Amino acid sequence: MSIKNNYRHTIYACYIGYITQAIINNFAPLLFLTFHNVYNIPLEKIGLLVTVNFCTQLLVDMLSVKFVGRIGYRAAVVSAHVLAAVGFIGLGILPDLFGSPYVGLCIAVIFYAIGGGLTEVLISPIVEACPTDNKSAAMSLLHSFYCWGSVLVVLVSTLLFKIMGIDSWKVIACLWAIIPALNAFYFTQVPIVSLEEKGESMGIGMLLRNKVFWVMALLMICSGASELAMSQWASAFAESGLHVSKAAGDLAGPCFFAVLMGLARIVHAKFGEKIELTKYLFFCALSCICSYLLAALSPIAVLSLLGCGICGFSVGAMWPGTFSLASEKCPQGGTAMFALLALAGDTGCSLGPTVVGYVSAALSDNLKLGLLSAVVFPILLLGGLGLCRGYSKDM
Repeated sequence: MSIKNNYRHTIYACYIGYITQAIINNFAPLLFLTFHNVYNIPLEKIGLLVTVNFCTQLLVDMLSVKFVGRIGYRAAVVSAHVLAAVGFIGLGILPDLFGSPYVGLCIAVIFYAIGGGLTEVLISPIVEACPTDNKSAAMSLLHSFYCWGSVLVVLVSTLLFKIMGIDSWKVIACLWAIIPALNAFYFTQVPIVSLEEKGESMGIGMLLRNKVFWVMALLMICSGASELAMSQWASAFAESGLHVSKAAGDLAGPCFFAVLMGLARIVHAKFGEKIELTKYLFFCALSCICSYLLAALSPIAVLSLLGCGICGFSVGAMWPGTFSLASEKCPQGGTAMFALLALAGDTGCSLGPTVVGYVSAALSDNLKLGLLSAVVFPILLLGGLGLCRGYSKDM
């Protein structure tokens, strides 16, 4: 069967799309302390790079509700990957072209964040529209590739830092542009159908009047914050807070986190239909609370790193699980629903790491206490799940 008629290639391209998303969200945090030391940028401003990333993705999420349907899925997803590649190249070039390296970093982040926002909005509905069975399992497996992409970023970057030296980070940033550049071409070749073409689209007004949709939005905010507060700061936390080497910190912090998060999503893909999702998410939220307490309060570095890993497993099902719940409760949500849920999720992704950065800076750069403050997000998630069960009984 020709690649232009084979939806398996569409799904493969979507898998690579989430690997690109993982590079967007996880490469720069490996260099937070490098930016701090080389450019003398304060930690709170470095934390704002995460805010710039996800606020840009938020803006794209909002605008995409209107323009994606007009330009088409293919043009949008190809543009997303081209912009991501430009952003990675800019990360290695732009800081030295401006009087303020921070401005150069922000511009590069904005470029790849636009690509990330489009990717987040488009990949899930593209897979949802493919003629496949067991959408929930397909969605969890899709999102697991974000995790494996995160592992890939950490392992390959750590290896390259060792071989080439940390001073070669600009070259390494440019090398990461190869993946989105190639996937942009891949997306020009595969078949793509939109949910609107399948007649599966609910109006924005109807969504905004749906109580369950707003609960799902709350769950997405808390899921994004719970995940990114840990993953974005795990490397810096291990290196400065636990006083381990950069290589060891990257492997035992964000890499361990991503591996267990990926395993959680595979478990969800395999057994999700046999488990009541709200109960499973309730368990995940409790486990996430325990993981933050362990990471932040344990006096033993190994146990703190174990807390990082447990957090990864705990948050694994939150994001795809909420998508699955939303698809079940609002089956006609269409692109608008996915875009608005991505908007909510990216709000959490921006909020979580920013809270950690500001609390840490306010407490004399104490990242342990900064991470401890993030426990509020899984606690709020528990409340949202309670609301979800209550509304489900009323429907």
